[in-house]
Amino acid sequence: MSVVLPALPDSGSSSAPDAETVYRPSGPLDLAGTLAMLGRGPYDPTTAWDLRGLWRTWRTPAGVATLRIHRPEPDGAVAAAAWGPGAEWAIAAVPGLLGRDDDWSGLDVSGHALLRDSLRRNPGLRLARTGRMLEALLPAIIEQRVTSLEAYRSWARLLRWYGEPAPGPAPEGMRVVPTLEQWRGIPSWEWHRAGVDPRRARAVQSVLAVATSLERAVEGAETPAAAETALQTISGVGAWTAAETLQRSHGHPDLVSVGDYHLAHQVGEALIGRRVDDDGMLELLEPWRGHRQRVVRLIFASGFRFQRRGPRMSLQDHRWH
Repeated sequence: MSVVLPALPDSGSSSAPDAETVYRPSGPLDLAGTLAMLGRGPYDPTTAWDLRGLWRTWRTPAGVATLRIHRPEPDGAVAAAAWGPGAEWAIAAVPGLLGRDDDWSGLDVSGHALLRDSLRRNPGLRLARTGRMLEALLPAIIEQRVTSLEAYRSWARLLRWYGEPAPGPAPEGMRVVPTLEQWRGIPSWEWHRAGVDPRRARAVQSVLAVATSLERAVEGAETPAAAETALQTISGVGAWTAAETLQRSHGHPDLVSVGDYHLAHQVGEALIGRRVDDDGMLELLEPWRGHRQRVVRLIFASGFRFQRRGPRMSLQDHRWH
């Protein structure tokens, strides 16, 4: 459970948080493993780690916020503080962000040695739920069909140019994602300058044109499958992008990123010792339907690294010179 504390008295310091909480998970919590998927690469100005924990910025329904989450204390307690107009929203979201409702009890991996060992060594692994669909969807579109490095650089450029400085005592350079109006106002040549090609830029614009109604449809979906279907009604949003989005915004326990450049190879080598394609990956994961994303995360957490024998994707420069 979480205990919401009053904000610290304002002693004249602008660093006093606007809201705080202490969250006590019901079991072990691996903070880094649970929140690792939030940041979009090493350049992401919305996310920063230090020795004490995580800094993260949000654009919440109540306004911008900077959230600070400390690593668990020996008794398991996790302290969090937030600054900005959206501070209370950010603090209220902490339990979901740390996987409070992510129930692994129905997952049986006892029949596979690598998965069994990974689960034993990572008992605090949870799926995070951010509740911010658009903030997960836009970078997923930017990551379509390019190398991760290209996508991470593009995302960081756009946020440096158009993002809002993070409120509170956040590390220097942190930004909050633009407003919907600001996203819509980015001209085509700036997408090019950021390294986003016209096809991906058009997909982003298709989302932005219906963003409000899309968010309502996804949030109002009665089932995760319905949320996935709602996302895929938008031109340029396919199964891979929907999965990458809902894994983060909803902590979806079953969606697998079909179409990923390396994922099927890694899953195949981890589970049966050889590479497979997407169909083969889904066949291998079928016994764990309902938990397939959890199984993928266990593979990631296991430390297993597959052999990258294929040609590397070449870096492309989509900017105008």
